[in-house]
Formats: sequence, structure tokens, C-alpha cells
Amino acid sequence: MRIRNVFGPVPSRRLGRSLGVDLVPTKACSYDCIYCQLGRTTFKTVERREYVPMTDILMEVEERLASGVKVDFITLSGSGEPTLHSDCGDIVRTIKTLTDIPVAVLTNSSLLGDPQVRDELMAADLVIPSLDAGDAAMFATVNRPHPAVDFTAMVDGLATFSHAFPGRLWLEIFLLDDLTAAEDEARKIAFHAARVRADKVQINTVSRPPAEVFAKAPSRQRLAELAPLFGPKTEVVCGFSGTMEEHEFLAGRARVLDLLQGGPKTLDDLAHLSGVNRNETLKYLELLLNDGLVHSKIRQEIRYFYCENL
Repeated sequence: MRIRNVFGPVPSRRLGRSLGVDLVPTKACSYDCIYCQLGRTTFKTVERREYVPMTDILMEVEERLASGVKVDFITLSGSGEPTLHSDCGDIVRTIKTLTDIPVAVLTNSSLLGDPQVRDELMAADLVIPSLDAGDAAMFATVNRPHPAVDFTAMVDGLATFSHAFPGRLWLEIFLLDDLTAAEDEARKIAFHAARVRADKVQINTVSRPPAEVFAKAPSRQRLAELAPLFGPKTEVVCGFSGTMEEHEFLAGRARVLDLLQGGPKTLDDLAHLSGVNRNETLKYLELLLNDGLVHSKIRQEIRYFYCENL
């Protein structure tokens, strides 16, 4: 069963009903973040090319829009870093000719040191870049970047982009227990974040099983204590909204639960069996994990999801 490049809509904490657009294969990324919900990076790269034909992506977007689907945002995110796709800018601009639905881009900020990448993102309505570390040492620990990604160049590019970008920009700060949730480390991040022109600063943390078991979430209280370091526009965004309770999303959750009745499965197993993009499957797994209906366990470095004890 073919897994599509355009998926959803899926429930999003920040974007409501989000139609996802996956521009790169799993898992092509410039980082190998220890907290990544999709697991470890299998293809770490900074090479920009047409990973998925732009015509295929646009055709799928048109099909979904023609179906009359209810959507709050069309979001370029998915299985890796979307700005690795060499036609990222053309895809954004073309989608905007098809619909009035705002286009968002989620980026890890790694390529914002490239003026061409910054220029391509100018067409988006909303960009959500991330900043997860306050110095090169913590950057290497948390994000495990491709060797070509320099911390200072990344931060400079993020700041430069933020002041030129005409749309909305929400800066995501991802904090981890025993690492960046330590006050001295959070202050280092806040120092760089102060250079970024952001409409919002959003504090986030682990909510789904991460790539590494030592990537742990601080308490919500701890995040709230650190939030003032990042200024008055800061909010803590971990946790779900009522969007998750809509009938369409409850049906997706039931589908994943039904597949797990047959025994433990990996994320890839579930995506393949259902023909649903991994990111969409993760949303439903998160619901089930939060409700205690599904559990996860790592065996021989592979994470399995299951309904009963293994």
C-alpha cells in the first residue's frame, strides 16, 4: 500500500487541523536529534535536491483540496527537514495559488544560513523554526547535526531570516530534562532567542517516545518556570487541545488500536499496514499512549508499540 506524501489533516497543538506535506523521505535530515519522535536519522545530509517530484506533491495537494477537506493550515514538515527539498520555495508559492489556506513551514533552522533557503521561505504565511541549544557543545549533544552545520552560522541565519520575513514567525524552544532545562543552559538559549524577531516563543518538550531514552521531558511546572527567560511573548505548548476529540481523529486512533490487537508493531509496521504517513500515525499513537491504551518498549534498539505486556 502506497504511503502518500500529503497526509491528514492531523490534529496539531498549534495549528489546529493541519494538512501535512512531506517533502523528503524517512528519515532524511540535517540533524539527528535525540528527542525526535521519528527515531534516529538514517540519512544525515545537507544536500538540497528534489527528493520527491514536485509535480507529485502538488497533485496530491490538489486532490486533497478538491475533496473539500476542512483544514486550518497546510504544513510543510514530515519525515525530515523540509528545506532540504530544492523546490521548497516553488512548492510553497504554487500551493498559495491553489488555495487561501495559510501555508506553514516547520524547520530545524539548520539551513537558514543559506540566503537561497531564506529567500524561498519568504512566500510562507507562517514559519516555525527551532532553536534547541545555546552553544555549540549542547548543539552537538541535542541535535547531533551534520558536520557541515555550524552553530553560529545557523543562529545568525535564523536571526537574519526573522527580521526579513514578512509573515508570522513562531520560535520553538525544545527543552530537555537534565540538559537544556537546566537554568544556565536555558539562559544561553534565551540569549540567542532574543536576537530573533518572533511573534511567539513556544516552549515545547518530549510528548512521544524519543529517539533516545535519555531524552526526557521536564515537568510542565519546570517549563513554566523557565518561560519568563524568553520574554513576554512566550507560551508553553506541550499538551493537546480539543481538536483531538473530533470524530475523524477518534476514528484514526481506533484504526491504530485495532492494528495493535494483533501484536506488537513498530511505527513503520503501523504506517505500512494502514497506508498512512508515519507522522499521522504518530499523532494517534500519542493519543493512545497518553490514555494508557498503548505502551512502548525498545528491544534491540527498535521501538515497539503494543497493547499488553510483551
